[in-house]
Amino acid sequence: MARRRGLSAEDKTLWSRVASTAVPLHPARKQAQPAPEPPPLKKPPAVSQPAPLPLADLRLGARSGGGSTRVDLSPPLPQALHAQPLRMDHKTHRQMSRGKLAPEARIDLHGMTLAVAQPVLTRFVMQARADGRRLVLVITGKGRGAGPDAPLPVRPGALRHTVPHWLHMPPLNAAVLQVRPAHRRHGGEGAYYVYLRR
Repeated sequence: MARRRGLSAEDKTLWSRVASTAVPLHPARKQAQPAPEPPPLKKPPAVSQPAPLPLADLRLGARSGGGSTRVDLSPPLPQALHAQPLRMDHKTHRQMSRGKLAPEARIDLHGMTLAVAQPVLTRFVMQARADGRRLVLVITGKGRGAGPDAPLPVRPGALRHTVPHWLHMPPLNAAVLQVRPAHRRHGGEGAYYVYLRR
């Protein structure tokens, strides 16, 4: 069995420096040497914060002052699309809304990720406009929720909620005249009519 060696002079010096900074766990007990006091901690400057809302009164979209006025930042998507001004012919719009106009082309984004779907949609819309088409159908699917056992609530249908935003942003907004939810016969809530500019 190997015999233990004692500490070298260098180790003892190092240990004495470390031990001199230690603070005792039980200060009431006798100590051979008093430990030096640690330097005082600097307190951060006090920041005045508004009083938190009681949890019972907390509502999404409520004002921070505790007021009861609720601001709805996200109206349901079909209502938001219908609230947009009509930029196309009323008669054509009525026929399209009733599902009486047949889309000239369609794309199914169903099952794609957002990163894959955006360039595919852009290419499709630009090509359809270049081909002289006016009404195209974009199928997104309705999406599905994460289920009752999910740790966080998840809004179903990422594509369904994101595609209309893409269609109203550059470069697609230069090609798109109107976006409306599709009629039941063309996919209902899981698809959009996209009416293109000439």
